Amino acid sequence: MPSEWLDGTSIDGGYSALSRPEILGYKTWSLGSTIIPKVNYQYETITYELLDGVAEICLNRPEIKNAFNLKMWSEFSAALDGFSSDNDQKVLVITGAGGAFCSGAELGDMIPGSTTPLSWMRGISDIALKLHHLHKPCIAKVRGIAAGAGANLAFGCDLVYASDSARFSEIFVKRGLSVDFGGSWLLPRMIGLHKAKELAFFGEVISAEKAEQMGLLNRVVADTELDNVVSEAAKVLANLPPTALSLNKALLNDSMTRSMAGSLEAESQAQVVNISTEDFKEAISAFLEKRAPKFTGR
Repeated sequence: MPSEWLDGTSIDGGYSALSRPEILGYKTWSLGSTIIPKVNYQYETITYELLDGVAEICLNRPEIKNAFNLKMWSEFSAALDGFSSDNDQKVLVITGAGGAFCSGAELGDMIPGSTTPLSWMRGISDIALKLHHLHKPCIAKVRGIAAGAGANLAFGCDLVYASDSARFSEIFVKRGLSVDFGGSWLLPRMIGLHKAKELAFFGEVISAEKAEQMGLLNRVVADTELDNVVSEAAKVLANLPPTALSLNKALLNDSMTRSMAGSLEAESQAQVVNISTEDFKEAISAFLEKRAPKFTGR
């Protein structure tokens, strides 16, 4: 658990900061003979739960399909900081409440009067970068609509799992806007320039099936299976060596800006780091002894 949470989180200088979230309480979950505490943190617009190495941020404004307002942007940013700084939490899951993922930004609450539009948008962009630069795996669990910044929030995660009810839209152009929250960077890298332009130009809603066919999603499953599928994937990742996972993520994220020679050099340097860890030694010992490894993150 983090000993200190960021006090004074703000996506720009234009509104008052968050205070430290407080623990609501513990629920115990039994896994075999082990009792694992499930911890909840108190926020107004999101829920943040920790269970056995996995953190889940749930966008929680279901009455407006989990659209972001000022408070939610700030609380989401604070939760990302808390997850990033907590070494006991290995994997992050992002989802939405009430059968929707996120319908984007609440248009009537976009720009506070005490800041400029450019400062506001740079603050939102900082949150997109914060998500991108997380050194631990992040999974989007998508039900229902993911539109605008909500779609790019999902696509900005490392893995995207969706129910067959999920729908996606780069809706911006139909609201008189251009893509944001990293869409102009993410989409061409995920599906190619011309398909990215098709999504951005028309702003149409596409099904989960089509999004998977285009290469935007890792997997589409029945709505009733989504929670279990994501839970199992997160559990597997949480039990893998975090240094190796983090370096894999960095190598792949940076690959588009490197030459082959540069990538090979980065891989060599990463392996030197991996070889120095206790987890590497444990992996070799477990392989030779024909047993499952027990990674500790050291």
